[in-house]
Order: sequence, then C-alpha cells, then structure tokens
Amino acid sequence: MQLHFGINEISEIDWGFFLPIIIPFFLVTLLLIMIALIDLYRHRSTRQNVFLWTLLIIFFNTIGPILYFVIGRRDVNEHAIRNK
Repeated sequence: MQLHFGINEISEIDWGFFLPIIIPFFLVTLLLIMIALIDLYRHRSTRQNVFLWTLLIIFFNTIGPILYFVIGRRDVNEHAIRNK
C-alpha cells in the first residue's frame, strides 16, 4: 500500500478503503455542528456574541462546537446570576 500520492495519482486511490474510516468522522462532526447551532439559536437571548459563535462553529468544524459547549454556554449562568 502506497502512503504518499502525487497529484497525478489521485485517480488511482482506492476510495473504498478510505471511506469507512472517513465517513464516521464526518458524521460526528456534522452532528456536533448541528447540535451546537440548534442550542445557540434556542438560547440566543441569553448568549453573548451569537454571530461570532456561529462563525466559529461553522468555520472551525470540530473544535468550534467543542469550544462553544465548553466556553460559550457559560453566558447563560452569568446572565442568570445578574438577573437575580
């Protein structure tokens, strides 16, 4: 099995071998993006920087949703404390 391919050899790649490896990662990334965007827009009245989080989630595919769930959801707690 050849590990390095040139531009001319791309048509010779056995995609049937790589697709079962690539598709689960693609689906998990797509699922993370969708869940993060749904959560962001359901709670957009209590979140800060909604537009910035949207861009981060979409353009930084895997790390964007993870950062949103770790950092971006803290906005809800800060607003809840301020409103009491």
